[in-house]
Amino acid sequence: MPITNHQISGHAFLRQLYEDAYFPDHIVDKGKAILLRMCERIEAEQPSDLPALYALSQAATEEFNLLEAEFAAAGSDIETVAREGIAEDFWFVASAYGFTDVDVEELIATRDW
Repeated sequence: MPITNHQISGHAFLRQLYEDAYFPDHIVDKGKAILLRMCERIEAEQPSDLPALYALSQAATEEFNLLEAEFAAAGSDIETVAREGIAEDFWFVASAYGFTDVDVEELIATRDW
C-alpha cells in the first residue's frame, strides 16, 4: 500500500544513521522499512486516539528491538545517536498523522535499546 501522507513520503527517515558509517546501511534500510510499515498501518487502521497509536508504534519498536542483534553482529549497536534518530522519526510520524500531543517515550516504550 503506497503512503499517501506527503510529509511522510518526502521524509528522509533515519538520516543521521545513514550519514554515519558506524551504522551499516543494509540494517538501517530494515529500520526504515519498519517505520514505513508503521505508516502504512496508521493509514490503514486510522487510529483514533493515542492508545491506538501507541499500540502501533510499540509494535514497530519491538521490530527495532530485533535489529539490535543484527547491528551487534555487524560491529555496531543502537547507541545514543541511533536512539535519538529513531525516536525523532517516531515522533515525526506521529506528528505527520496529526498526533501532536504524543509522549515520545510512550511511543517507544517497548524498546530494549
